[in-house]
Amino acid sequence: MQDSGRTVRDERAPRDPAGPLSHPAALRAACRDGRFSETTSGACPGFAQANLILLPRSLAGDFRAFCERNPKPCPLLLMSESPVLTALAPGADLRTDLPRYRVTRGGGPPVEVGQVREAWNTDLTAFLLGCSFGFEAGLVEAGIRLRHQDEGRVVPMYLSGRECEPAGPFHGRLVVTMRPIPESRVEDAVRISGEQPLAHGAPVHIGDPAALGIHDLSRPDWGEDGGLLPGEVPVFWACGVTSQVACRNARPDLMISHAPGFMFVTDVPVAEQKRPLQAA
Repeated sequence: MQDSGRTVRDERAPRDPAGPLSHPAALRAACRDGRFSETTSGACPGFAQANLILLPRSLAGDFRAFCERNPKPCPLLLMSESPVLTALAPGADLRTDLPRYRVTRGGGPPVEVGQVREAWNTDLTAFLLGCSFGFEAGLVEAGIRLRHQDEGRVVPMYLSGRECEPAGPFHGRLVVTMRPIPESRVEDAVRISGEQPLAHGAPVHIGDPAALGIHDLSRPDWGEDGGLLPGEVPVFWACGVTSQVACRNARPDLMISHAPGFMFVTDVPVAEQKRPLQAA
């Protein structure tokens, strides 16, 4: 499944992690007024990030069940019937505070936009799901290079051959992110990411992509390929874009989501993420 709305690379200088947008509130404000529209990988290091899904309220129960049955790709952090949050990032507005969104109507192709105030309606339920960008700061702190950050690319994402457990109309295959990791540091990457189950946890696969039904790493379904350097091993983590695939298969009248790689940045330090679902 090749996504016709593949994200286009921004040709920008590498982000300064200690710069003025290093705090989540500042970054969200920059999204709101259009000053920030980049991938959030490497942004606000140490703070949890989240996938966003907005669905009609009639589908909320089935989608919550899908997340609970597939916690690896869809770790559920929050449900809210209001776009303005009181938890995870109090005062944040889910209609404006992400760098990029996708709006899908009736199962058609996604349309990428900078905000979704006009698309929002009071019948929607918002879901925030954990994101692997949350554990990336731990990898970087341990000296594990992440080239998609260094090179200003969107991490590559692939539709695997593994089926998720369905719930109601929601079904589909697992989506994975891939990060090339030096062979000598794979064990460290597994350990560090495994400490963050709400950020997808440890990898789902290491090595030969064919075991996941992926036959060409140079053609990700979302994001951008950076290739493998000598001595690197492809390491695959479950990805929250799995939820977008399941939602598109359910063909709701309206679905709003983040653009893959352009996440919602919370105020919650990664080390303080809790497993119980929170209400906004």
